[in-house]
Amino acid sequence: MAPYYGPDEPQATVQLERFFLAGDVACGIGYGIQLVLYYSCAMYLWNRRRQSLKAFFLLGYITLLLSVSTIFLIVQARTVQLMYVDNRNYPGGPWPFFLATQNWAVNTIFDACLFTLTFLSDALMLWRCWVIWTSSGKIIAYLVSAFPALILLASFIMGTLWTLESSQPGLSFYSKLPLAFGTSYYSISLGVNIILTFLITGRLLVYRKQILDTLPAEHAKGYVSLLTIVVESATIYSVCAFLFLITYSVNNPANQVLLFISCAAQQITSYLIIYRLVDGRAWRKDTLNAFSTQKGELSRKSKSDPVNHHVISTFHAASVGFPVSEVEDQITTMSIGTDIHDSFGESSRKPMV
Repeated sequence: MAPYYGPDEPQATVQLERFFLAGDVACGIGYGIQLVLYYSCAMYLWNRRRQSLKAFFLLGYITLLLSVSTIFLIVQARTVQLMYVDNRNYPGGPWPFFLATQNWAVNTIFDACLFTLTFLSDALMLWRCWVIWTSSGKIIAYLVSAFPALILLASFIMGTLWTLESSQPGLSFYSKLPLAFGTSYYSISLGVNIILTFLITGRLLVYRKQILDTLPAEHAKGYVSLLTIVVESATIYSVCAFLFLITYSVNNPANQVLLFISCAAQQITSYLIIYRLVDGRAWRKDTLNAFSTQKGELSRKSKSDPVNHHVISTFHAASVGFPVSEVEDQITTMSIGTDIHDSFGESSRKPMV
């Protein structure tokens, strides 16, 4: 029988250390995906910086998001180094060292970054909910968004308390009081995400039915497909956060991995929403009216030119991601005028040729 070279620690502690390392890998993978999405979004926004001030705002938002994520990754890597390399002979092993040093700057920054990332993504979801409901009127949108906004404020307060308590000397994520604050914080944060998910999903499903009843499916799929609803409502993050909350509340070691997966899923969802927005495929407050206009245009084109009524419009191109320039050339050749909607909901009239 081969000699045992493993750590002289309880099996439960060894499991925690294994999952902690696995979480570090998940953190790196998630950050890599975010880098790719950030580059794509940033290039889009930079090219549209002269078209709308919203481009600068969104560029600043994703830059802040990536900056905090970068700091988060650095302090996580530094924590692993401190645990498994610099202090490998700490009495009890790496995990007791981690719990005993929660008041160190590297761990305090980790807590603050995690809280900041969650709040920024929750705020984006609240804004998207307001935008989607604005199609029904601004007053209704404000009323619908008011309750989630109050819950988001409560999560901010609870998250602040959780971060402060977790970084106190002798305490950690898993101490009794921080665990109670953390469970409450993630319950509230998950609650606001679930509420926003249902509000966004429900409204988009209603819009989906209205649009599909009036337009061909290919003209609407960029806005009302099931994949669109999943992305816009951040369903993936809600599922991951729910799994993390369960494992965290019962102190299951798997929460170490699910924490980083849910955090990465939240940021990735934010980038996907912004990418769809700048690409012209995310739902805007004028999208429903634009579809109504598109319906009228299709009807007029069918009557005036029954042979070529199938020519794709620039609005359709924006909705499904076709190159608008190619479509404009096609429409110019066919002597058909149309409305061109840019990525931020602005429009200009292209003259008849």
